[in-house]
Amino acid sequence: MLTLLNLLSSIALLIWGTHIVRTGILRVYGSHLRKVLSHNVSKRPMAFVAGIAVTALVQSSNATALLVTSFVSQGLMALTPALAIMLGADVGTALMARVLTFDLSWLSPLLIFLGVIFFLSRKQTRAGQLGRVAIGLGLMLLALELIVAAATPITQEQGIRVLFASLTGDLLLDALVGALFALISYSSLAAVLLTATLTGAGLISLPVAIGLVIGANIGSGILAFLTSSLQTQAGRRVALGSLLYKLIGLLLVIPLLNPLVSWLDSLQWRPAELVIAFHLLYNSLRCLLMLPSTGLMARFCNWLLADRPEQGGVARPRHLDPTALATPSLALANAVRETLRIGDLIETMLGHLLEVLRGNQPTQSRELRELDNDVDSLYSAVKLYLAQVPREVLSEQESRRWAEIIELAVNLEQAGDIIERMLGKLQDQKTAQRHSFSDSGLEELTELHTRLMANLRLGLSVFLSGDAESARQLLREKRRFRIQERRLAHSHVGRLHHQVVQSIETSSLHLELIGDMKRLNSLVCSSAYVVLESRETGALKVEEVGGE
Repeated sequence: MLTLLNLLSSIALLIWGTHIVRTGILRVYGSHLRKVLSHNVSKRPMAFVAGIAVTALVQSSNATALLVTSFVSQGLMALTPALAIMLGADVGTALMARVLTFDLSWLSPLLIFLGVIFFLSRKQTRAGQLGRVAIGLGLMLLALELIVAAATPITQEQGIRVLFASLTGDLLLDALVGALFALISYSSLAAVLLTATLTGAGLISLPVAIGLVIGANIGSGILAFLTSSLQTQAGRRVALGSLLYKLIGLLLVIPLLNPLVSWLDSLQWRPAELVIAFHLLYNSLRCLLMLPSTGLMARFCNWLLADRPEQGGVARPRHLDPTALATPSLALANAVRETLRIGDLIETMLGHLLEVLRGNQPTQSRELRELDNDVDSLYSAVKLYLAQVPREVLSEQESRRWAEIIELAVNLEQAGDIIERMLGKLQDQKTAQRHSFSDSGLEELTELHTRLMANLRLGLSVFLSGDAESARQLLREKRRFRIQERRLAHSHVGRLHHQVVQSIETSSLHLELIGDMKRLNSLVCSSAYVVLESRETGALKVEEVGGE
């Protein structure tokens, strides 16, 4: 019982160490990794090398799979390079298995000791986060040693010996057992090291060890696919493609098993070394052979896991990946993308409003109300998502960005409500009473609407880029809008003075719509103040001269 408990606790320590390494690296290099993996992997060889490098850095192909599926879910990376990265991750795992066969017993305590010193002394700095990474790496190395040490006594039990004796080289059965090893240990790396230990102890033959190694690879693919269940459909395609590649590798080895075993036996190496060498050779050849087919596999996975249509008529968030919440930089990037999506919906609502203003189309009215429901749904999702981001680990800049996202999301939600109320006013006064605007009045409202749309696009751009010059331009446009709004109100009063019948009939509605557009413009221009205030340059004060 104690031996089993030791094994389970070692596996838990490995999982925790992997989590610490992944979160630590993402907190320090998250934005850089995102840029590298999303912009510099358009060519398959570069994506393949990136997969090897990232897996060597985070010490786990499962951690690499979490990163890649997260990026694909957010739309930061296409499926084809993502599959190439996953093939590279398999090679990276095999390389790490070879490295870990060296005597590294001294490295684990050293990493933990130095990591604790740096983390506790400089917790909120980059050095502190690198200390966190060192702690995680040390725990992972320690956990791998403990897993092998805890599993060795279990393999000495008579029942377990009988179980291993029943493995006579049936590749499919051995692969199944190897997959179970990987699932139980939560690591193909641990399963391969355990297989090498068992082979070195003479408990299993080389053909059985080959099957266990191939099965461990498949088990890691199953782990990644199960982990991706929290991701979007796009993220699941990455894990599915990686798993299919591993299964194809199994099918390719079946006819080559006997010649392969004979060749390995002729090398006269120690059994444990043969297992590690086969793992590296198998993953390298398999991945290089399948690298040219990533485009075809991407199309196949897109066909198998097609995007599901949104149900219930309400939009659902696309970018709010829950697995990124532990990494503030990624979580905030997700929230930014979803907030910009709300901005796109507001732009569409304004377009429909103009159509209703011009032609009173019932279809546009219905679509506009549905869009407002989508805005409310996405606003609630963004708000709840940001509420789950751990505020205590945010840097000063990240805290400011967190507040910016919340502020813009609130403003956009209020803008959606204003647009819906404007629709109600149009239907109540314009449709029910069969009144229509004068040609001059409609032209003026259209002109103001066009300026409002342009300011909305500029405001979203300022929010995304944080560019100070664009922010100043947005404030200038806000001032021009205010001047234009006053001019149009005076023009309308002039038409009333000249007794224009249509202007008299729609006067109240006309002035209310102008006032609503003024409020909308204030909401969409708010991002300029945030950018200029954060820079402490005095630019905000200068721009506000001349007035609201």
